[in-house]
Amino acid sequence: MIPKNGPKILSLNRVPLNLIRKFSINNNLFYKAKGKDFFDLKIPDNAPTSTENTVWLESLAKQAKMDELHGHNEEQYTGGKSSEPMSSYTIREKSDLETRKNNDLFAYYNKNKDLVRVIRTPKSAENPYFTLSVPATDYFIASSPFSSLPNRRRPKSDTQQSFSDLKVVKLRSGKGGDGNVAFFRDAGIAVGPPDGGDGGDGGNIYVMASAELSSLHGIRTKYFAEDGKNGEGGQLDGKKGGDLYITVPVGTHIRWCPDPKEIRTLRKVQEDKVFHIKAVGEGIKDGIPKYIQLFRNSYASGEGWVFKDKDEDYHNSRDYFSELNEKIKVYDKEREYDELSTDVFPIDGLDFSKPTKDPVMLLKGGRGGMGNMHFLTSEIRNPRFAKVGRKGLEGNFIFELKLLADLGLVGLPNAGKSTLLRAISNARPRVGHWEFTTLQPSIGSIPLRIDQAPFTVADIPGIIKGASDNKGMGLNFLRHVERSSGLVFVISLGSEDPIDDLNVLLEELGPKRLKGKKILIVATKADLENSFEKFNKLREYVSKNDWKCVPCCPMKKENIETVIELMAECCDRV
Repeated sequence: MIPKNGPKILSLNRVPLNLIRKFSINNNLFYKAKGKDFFDLKIPDNAPTSTENTVWLESLAKQAKMDELHGHNEEQYTGGKSSEPMSSYTIREKSDLETRKNNDLFAYYNKNKDLVRVIRTPKSAENPYFTLSVPATDYFIASSPFSSLPNRRRPKSDTQQSFSDLKVVKLRSGKGGDGNVAFFRDAGIAVGPPDGGDGGDGGNIYVMASAELSSLHGIRTKYFAEDGKNGEGGQLDGKKGGDLYITVPVGTHIRWCPDPKEIRTLRKVQEDKVFHIKAVGEGIKDGIPKYIQLFRNSYASGEGWVFKDKDEDYHNSRDYFSELNEKIKVYDKEREYDELSTDVFPIDGLDFSKPTKDPVMLLKGGRGGMGNMHFLTSEIRNPRFAKVGRKGLEGNFIFELKLLADLGLVGLPNAGKSTLLRAISNARPRVGHWEFTTLQPSIGSIPLRIDQAPFTVADIPGIIKGASDNKGMGLNFLRHVERSSGLVFVISLGSEDPIDDLNVLLEELGPKRLKGKKILIVATKADLENSFEKFNKLREYVSKNDWKCVPCCPMKKENIETVIELMAECCDRV
């Protein structure tokens, strides 16, 4: 759940099959999910007594017997063998399994109206994950042509340019600090009871959306949260690692992606590959995957010890440590599927279309390790060992800025989009008589009557024929009009064939980008010779689609009021 107060947490109340535990009471079989275990496995608070530690360890022993009775093993908690690092994805050859009809394949459309193919559904605790089949080409992203260049090398559209609309960011939450091995010492007491403190938890990574930002140029490519500090003697717990907060502009969409190095390699070789991505649903009965499963691959249960004076081989040869370790394995397993239940990310990504009141957690830090004070029992008087902190969580994410505009201006280079925007709004984009004058998107606000809210219009770089084949730059910016309710096609009447220009734009955008949007045709440069005949032909042509067409001369501000009225109608402001 998301708390009413404090940071929002991306931990969802889902329970995969591998987190379900069976137990029986009076020969009746019951199922319990994480957080509702039959035994209380909560670690005692600081400064636990020998009796408290004994009771806690006995509860772990009972749980271990229950797991053994019902045939549970470590693979059911991690989805694989502990010696093999788990990954959220694998790269496979595209096969007929992705296309043929069979019982292990189904498809659905996600929130972004993209087709998602699922190879199989979870059927058992040993195989708890859906498998998404995602073509490698889906991750061949195109950013603004100048986003990766230093500011001094970017072409300038005005006095300052610091615009960036896409970043691939590597994130890593903090590792938990290690528990401490220490003993109380005082005058006359050479070695007292154990008092080694716990390690601090690793720092979390949060994201906040602010309306004061308009670009991703300040976002770094790597963010690592602070690790938790190690515990100290005197029952002093280590300090929690500092949380890391990333502020993004409103309109930013964040989605998970595989390793960018692998994506670049596949793009170079141009092979027909797919990513098989592990995913889970909201609950055990959910037939649709909703979240990508992330893995932090911390130490396996029964491992991750810190030893003092004596090494690991020495302790493993002692019966008291072997018995203790079997009990602690249960606690380690609890930590593992605690992590599995929180280490998820929505398949559709996170959309920050509004300023956030509270930070949203992306990655949770690792838990701190236990100090040796937790292992004091009547049988273990001098525990010279403690637990290592759990690892942080690492992942790659695409930060994509989609400007929030009511309408988008689309046109060929030098069609007069920027001049039109200057004429109808308070924006001041660069205007010139050469192609690609607009090097970055501009947004203008168009005021209406005093009792009406203004609407916004985005001017994007010009689109040329072949843009869908990565020619020019316009399609790289079309993400900024995805949220708009309508598109305004700016067609120059100074062109030899305005109808052909319109068809080029329609072909390059494609039906998917046009679906559900209102369309308005604005014919600019209506003061030129022969413009009247060209406009009539254009208006007659677009009337087949019930699109409105209006002539104007932005440079002389002729018929601009009519253009504004039709734009307001296009974005439902009338």
